[in-house]
Amino acid sequence: MKFRILEILKEKGKTKYWLYIRLGLSYQNFTNLVNNKTKSIKFENLKSLCDILECTPNDLFEDYCNL
Repeated sequence: MKFRILEILKEKGKTKYWLYIRLGLSYQNFTNLVNNKTKSIKFENLKSLCDILECTPNDLFEDYCNL
């Protein structure tokens, strides 16, 4: 599984900085998250991502098999 955060931001015409400010994570955690270098995510952060990006958890993930 990998995050589609950058693709969703591009589709919505938003920047990583825009998301970073709204999400409230540390810079290191945020960078790891958007660059798919994290092994887990808190449900609280997943919900925040969905709320901010106006999407569902299914929208956020892409299966490696479909790449």
